[in-house]
Amino acid sequence: MNAMGTKIAIVTGAGSGIGRAVAVELLRTGWSVALAGRRAERLEETAALAETARAGQPAAEDVTSLCVRTDVSRPDEVAALFTAVRDRFGRLDFLFNNAGTFGPGGVPFEELPYEAWRHVVGTNLDGAFLCAQAAYRQMKEQDPQGGRIINNGSISAHTPRPRSAAYTATKHALTGLTKSLSLDGRPYRIACGQIDIGNAATDMTERMQTGALQANGEVAPEPVMDVADVARTVRHMAALPLEANVQFATVLATAMPFVGRG
Repeated sequence: MNAMGTKIAIVTGAGSGIGRAVAVELLRTGWSVALAGRRAERLEETAALAETARAGQPAAEDVTSLCVRTDVSRPDEVAALFTAVRDRFGRLDFLFNNAGTFGPGGVPFEELPYEAWRHVVGTNLDGAFLCAQAAYRQMKEQDPQGGRIINNGSISAHTPRPRSAAYTATKHALTGLTKSLSLDGRPYRIACGQIDIGNAATDMTERMQTGALQANGEVAPEPVMDVADVARTVRHMAALPLEANVQFATVLATAMPFVGRG
């Protein structure tokens, strides 16, 4: 918490989808949130949505948002993000490591361009590492010490979709990062967990409702769930005392083809 008693969060990829929903949910429930993403205008839209969501809630003058245009794959921009948060709020209680991209969809593995592979790895894995490392350093050094990091995995951290090698590889790697941070963070009261999400209704998953390639080669529509249900789950994980941790949570559309996929 800062001097006013408000908890401070960073949400990456806050300009759309799951990141936007989580940022709005945190701001609605009394967190101050730094919104990070590549498009400044989308971050401002998220901040405005949060203000609307807070209408009718008990007033809290110390609850605020901070929009910081950030490409998480660039070390200099990540450093600038965390400096801005430290200068504005004085500490950091929570990082939602959410920014990510699926990459080119439907491309056979043997045709996947190296540049596309690098883009997915740069955003999903390098970006997660850079943000987690910056958060870890700040949480270790601040007083009182500690904080929480939640990585946005995916059910692809467990089971792949067809033609998703880059995305699936990075999401499996995030699980290793989560476990390592959980272990290394213990002496400093830094908790780390992961949320694995399946078919939340966002722009990224819109195609699921019209038809997604299945393991048997067929194309079939898939059920989706309200992204607000994901946001509430993240908020619950984030609000736990540092003595408790949700190590891994899987939240998915109940009827989607995950259990038994393939």
